Order: sequence, then structure tokens, then C-alpha cells
Amino acid sequence: MANDKDSRGRPEPMSSQVDGVTGDLVRLMPRDLVFVMRFMGESQHRLQSHFQDFIRTELAAGGVTTETHPMIHLFIESHAILLRDFVFSGVSLSRQFRVDEIERLTGDTTSMIRVDIWDQLKSHIETAEKQFHSQAGTLPKLLSAFEKPLGPLGTEK
Repeated sequence: MANDKDSRGRPEPMSSQVDGVTGDLVRLMPRDLVFVMRFMGESQHRLQSHFQDFIRTELAAGGVTTETHPMIHLFIESHAILLRDFVFSGVSLSRQFRVDEIERLTGDTTSMIRVDIWDQLKSHIETAEKQFHSQAGTLPKLLSAFEKPLGPLGTEK
């Protein structure tokens, strides 16, 4: 026997499920949420410029210059970004703070940080679900690559 959900077609937003998963994530925050430093702005540019100069110098020492390799600047820039991100990620990961430490540091005795995070989690989960629903019509074609291949007589292997 078909239920109401079967007859409606697309499911409605799963707000009760979103609340549930959001609540689970907030409950797990003391263990799983960490605040990480992030270098921004001029700091990113400065370290990237350093690595561009470093790579350019190292390549030139090996005979690779813009005269011999006119497009080498693309390689230099992309690798400088990779090295920059490696450095900043390593530093950021070594300086993590748990939610209770941030609350203590900011004097947040009312747990407003947790409430704000709950609101943002719920909103972003709902947005992600809506985005998925909006693209659901294209999924059968995309998922066809995952279908079981047909055998030589047109039957499944």
C-alpha cells in the first residue's frame, strides 16, 4: 500500500531530520569541533610570493627560465599556492582549540557560540538538501556510469 510520501513525488524538506542531525552535531561539538587558525589576506600573498621567488630561483639554477620555457609561470604559480597551503595547513592544524576553550576565552557563559553554530549548521544542511533536490533530475544520466555493464547478449553480467 502506497503511503502519502509515495503519492506526492518529491519529498518535502526534512526539517525534523535536519533538526535531528543538527542536534547530533551540536552534541558532538565538545569532542569533534575544533577552531583552527587561518592566515588571510596579505599574509597569504606574502608567503605565495616567497614560494614563487624560491621556485623561480631553483628552476633557473637548473636551466629552466621564462626564456627557455615561456609558460613556466603557470607551473610556478600553481606550485607556490600548493606550498603556501601546505605551510598554512600545517601551522593551523597544530593550533586547534576546542569549543569549550573558545567559550572560556571569549567569556561566553551563555553558550551563544553553540547556538550560532547550531543555526548555521541547520541552515547549511537545508541549503545542501535543496541544492541536491534541484539537481535530482540530472542524476539518472550521471549515475548511468555506475550501472552494471550488460553482457554480450544485452543481459546483465
